Amino acid sequence: MKRALVIGAHPDDPEFGAGGTVAAWGQQGWEFHYLIVTDGCKGTSDAGQDGLALVQRRQQEQRQAAALLGVHSVEFLGMPDGELEADQNLLEKLVAVLRKTRPYAVFTHNPEPLEFRKPGGRAHIAHRDHRAVGQSVLDAVYPAARDPHYFPAHHAAGWAAHKVREVFLWGSCAADLKVDIGHTMGRKLDAIVQHQSQISADHPRILRARARHQEGRPFYEYFRHLRISL
Repeated sequence: MKRALVIGAHPDDPEFGAGGTVAAWGQQGWEFHYLIVTDGCKGTSDAGQDGLALVQRRQQEQRQAAALLGVHSVEFLGMPDGELEADQNLLEKLVAVLRKTRPYAVFTHNPEPLEFRKPGGRAHIAHRDHRAVGQSVLDAVYPAARDPHYFPAHHAAGWAAHKVREVFLWGSCAADLKVDIGHTMGRKLDAIVQHQSQISADHPRILRARARHQEGRPFYEYFRHLRISL
């Protein structure tokens, strides 16, 4: 029952969104798996960067970050970065992974806002891929993965219908659950800086967080928590 699937649009999304919770709940016996939807090929400010090399690098960074957090597996769908649509193609791929992995809980992006604000923080524009993944994951959880007449070819492959019981959405303006990650914040930061193509270990944001952690300041991750009726 303690199996969870974290679905991020890009490499590094799981660490920023739920890395501390993954580490904390892993210590309590939860088994975490990652699914990364896009290839991350546009995640650079370097116009001369080779796209294929960046994809390969970001996948390796994601594997390293996941290993630090004790994640059991990492799967990549490899869809084009910045081009996701909440359509039937993405829905089918997500339902297939849910039926294969069979998680009790799913963590993913909140699909609702064009912008979001963390408690006490500044507003951010929500990436279109984040919105598409969040919406598609919810559609996959209910009702598509649960009901066997969605994508019947899955049954021929041995992937039976599956009921996810709980969903945790990060980046929500209506968060109703906060998880204390004070004891795993160091591991979250260590995992984040594995994504060296995206953020350096001496980035001011990282240095400020490490200083606060060393001072014993509290840290939390916030989610909107949804329970799925049976």
